[in-house]
Amino acid sequence: MKVLLGIFLILAGIVVGLYVGLWLMFIGGIIDIIEFVKQGANSYGMLTWGIVKILFASFVGWISAMILIAPGFAMLDD
Repeated sequence: MKVLLGIFLILAGIVVGLYVGLWLMFIGGIIDIIEFVKQGANSYGMLTWGIVKILFASFVGWISAMILIAPGFAMLDD
């Protein structure tokens, strides 16, 4: 049972890491920048937040994946 749960945690960690890092942070940052360009130069906060999201996308995706992957590998070792 621990092995199945460990495998599930590893797979879930990969999915969550890709979702958070790629979709929410990277693509979401690009969408924020596009919305800034559409609206004109009204809100520089949106531009700044979009750039920050793009810069930290890989780090946040990696951390969110490791939160689930590390316990999954620990369960496989038992």
